[in-house]
Parts: sequence; C-alpha cells; structure tokens
Amino acid sequence: MSKCSVGLIALSSLLLSGAAIAQEKIRVGVTATLEGTYTVLGEDGMRGHQTALNVLGKKVGDKELEFIVASTDATPDSAVRAVRKLIEQDKVQILLSPLSGDEGIAVKNFAKTHPELTFVNAASGAQEATYVDPAPNFFRYNMDGAQWQVGLGKYAYETKGYRKIATVGEDYSFIYTQVFGLVLEFCGAGGQVTNRQWVPLGTKDFASVIAALPDDVDAIYLGLGGADAVNFLNQYQQAGGKAHLMGGSIMIDQTILSSKGNAKNALIGTIAASGQADTWEDPGWQKFVKAYQDAFPPNKRFPSPSLLATNYYDSTMALILALREVNGDLSSNQAKFKAALAKIEIDAPNGKIKLDANRQAIGTNFVTEVVDDGKGALFSKVVKVIPNVNQTLGYDPAVFAKIGLPSRSVPECKKY
Repeated sequence: MSKCSVGLIALSSLLLSGAAIAQEKIRVGVTATLEGTYTVLGEDGMRGHQTALNVLGKKVGDKELEFIVASTDATPDSAVRAVRKLIEQDKVQILLSPLSGDEGIAVKNFAKTHPELTFVNAASGAQEATYVDPAPNFFRYNMDGAQWQVGLGKYAYETKGYRKIATVGEDYSFIYTQVFGLVLEFCGAGGQVTNRQWVPLGTKDFASVIAALPDDVDAIYLGLGGADAVNFLNQYQQAGGKAHLMGGSIMIDQTILSSKGNAKNALIGTIAASGQADTWEDPGWQKFVKAYQDAFPPNKRFPSPSLLATNYYDSTMALILALREVNGDLSSNQAKFKAALAKIEIDAPNGKIKLDANRQAIGTNFVTEVVDDGKGALFSKVVKVIPNVNQTLGYDPAVFAKIGLPSRSVPECKKY
C-alpha cells in the first residue's frame, strides 16, 4: 500500500472519528425574554439556568449537552420565531422554552407541529399552556399563576381582615391566571373584588389607573412585573398612595425588591404568594441560594434568586436528570426521554415537584410578606408553606372546569 493511501485512510479515520464526536452532542435550545418589559426577568432566568449547569454539569453519559440561546420579548410571535429558528437553523433536539405566559400558550401549540421533539417549559405560567388541549410533548415543572396564589386569598381575609380589594394587572394570560387564583380563594372566603383594572405590557403612564383606584377598599392587589411594576410604584408614591398592597408572584420578586430607587419601599408589609420565599430555611433552598450567589459577582445578580431563576433552574434540572435516566437516548422520537420526564419527581430547591397527567407541575406554594432586613434590602419572608398544590387548586375537576378559563372577568367573585 502506498504512503498516499495510508495517509488517506488515516485522514478518513480521523474525519469519521470527528463526526462521531460531533454526533455525541445533544443540542438544547433555550429562550428567555432578553428584550422588552421583562428583560430583567429573562436575565435572571438565564442565571438560574447557568446555576443548574454549574451544579449538575453538562455531561449525559458520554454525550455533551450544548445549549443555544435565543431572545424573545414576551410576545407570542417572538417566542415562536425564536423556537422555529432554534429548530430549523440551529438543529436543536430539545427546547427549554419559554418564560412568559402568552409565549407559553403559543409554544405549546407550536410543539404540536413537532411531535418528534421535546419541549420543557422554562418558566411561563398561564393556565392554558397545560390545562387546555395539552401537547403530549410539552412538560412544565413550575406551577401556573393560579397555583402560585394559593393561600393568599384566605390569609388576606382571615388573618389581615381584608374584606374589599381592587386589582391592577397586566392585560395578558399569566396575570389573568394569577388573578383567577386570588379571586377564587378570596371571594370563596367571603371577600369582595370591587374593581379590576388591566394595563398593557409596557405601560409607562399609570396616572389614569391610579386616579381610578377606589378609596373604599382594604387593599390593592398588583399583578405587575418588570418595568411595569417599577413604573407603577414610582407614580403611586408620587401620587401619595397609602393603601395596603397585595402582590402577585413577580411583583414581590427580587426583580422588583432589588430595583433602584426608594419606590420599592412601598412594598414593605405587602402580602403575596409565590412558588418560593427568600427567607425559607429549608437546607435545599439555602444551598441553591448560595450556588446562585457564588456563580455571579454581587453587582451582576440579585441578593437572592428571583422566581424566574428558580424556574429555569428547576426546568434545567428536570431536563438533565431525565436525560441521564435514559443515558441520552433520543431515538424513536425521543420516546424514552419523554416517558422519563413524565414520571420524574425532582427534589427542587423550592420543594418537591412532580407532574400530573397533563404534564403540569404539582408543587409547594408560599404565602409571604415583604420585610426590610434592617440594612435596606427587601426580602419575601415566609408566612405559610402549602405543599402539593395541584392545577385545579383542590377543587373537584368537574367543578373547576365549569368555572371557565382565566380572563379579564373570569372568575366571578363568588363561592364555587
């Protein structure tokens, strides 16, 4: 055999070996709201994702996980564009997406057009993403917005003595779902919701909203997040607002509690509910907080992980652990991987999480109150921990189905 032939054989062997190595990568597409009103949420979501990779690593057997990130702006179109680009151009095999409510519904529907792939929800919390006509290849390891409000209505009525409240919320599916959970419980306990105002995402001028708030209520519930929450607080303080406040899950999040300026101090004493609480003493939570803090310089993160960081951590954790259960086997339209995702129970930092028949999280919820740590930093303090919260909120499924889907006016303020 000539030296030339030997050289060609060696080169061919090397190229084939390189191709084999390249094929050992599992490509995962990740989306986050890295632009628009919810930029700050998306940035911390990605910190949670990176923290999970730091803790768990990126190896699945002899395969390497490769993550490719695409940006969205919280709109359904941007989420679908990002996911389509990740699939068609970047050739990802698994999606970790999306962050926001309307995005979740859109990505769930898009997932049905790619049954061969697997979609793991990153953080979105609209009820319809899993409750209505669920996609068999869409898995959500965070609770929805209504589940995140469990305990708040009863605490407001029974402990705080609130009888009448008004709400201000962003006009989209996640906040509809949050208000849905609040109204069911508060009105079921005997309370009244006398006024519901809805504002577009990205609202800058809240003057007319603040002027329209009723005076004869015990508290105002704020279903706002990101720049909207900060803008409202600044303008409410300037207007001399003094009402008791109640908060949705992303209103009392570190994305707001750590914002610049003094307007956030209006939130001290605010009661709220969420899938986490900053001061929870559980060792698993404390370990996660330390891992998050150690991963980033203090000026590049919040004092404690936001709800988005926690959701992205949990979703990344579920994805990696399920892949390891099947040794990275994505054959037969990822059938083994999907089966592993459906049955896995994760010991997440914010409590154990398992999925129901619709691949929706059943998890732990926290009633909280905003406190000052004495050094000027604000945190959500644990008031009550509620385990095993399911998507029908403890209602009989048939009764729950008759209530209707979350919207501007659903549910009615009554006992169901």
